[in-house]
Amino acid sequence: MGPVRRWGPTVAVNLTLGVFAIVPLWLTALFVMSRPLTAPGLTTGGDVDDDLLSWLMLLAPPWAVLLGLWIPANIRTRRGTGVSRCRHWAVGSALVLTPLPALTALLVLVEG
Repeated sequence: MGPVRRWGPTVAVNLTLGVFAIVPLWLTALFVMSRPLTAPGLTTGGDVDDDLLSWLMLLAPPWAVLLGLWIPANIRTRRGTGVSRCRHWAVGSALVLTPLPALTALLVLVEG
């Protein structure tokens, strides 16, 4: 069995879920820029944004849905690859994170 047939489902599943992962990753980036990085003065946050519960309610559902789909999908696709567990999860993690930097680079190129 060729590498394309072995890795094809893993690549397809993780890149597809990576498109949906843009929302939780973007929300997490907004949270990090507005909360933890304001304490040392690295960013400026909103002076009225002092409640973590709203961020928890905003971040938890997208991450729960994404991880609820991503973990079982990778467990199923790992069986067909024939590689070690660590290698499969490392490749899957890298692939699911790929669409966000790709989209960011595309937007930078288009917007100038």
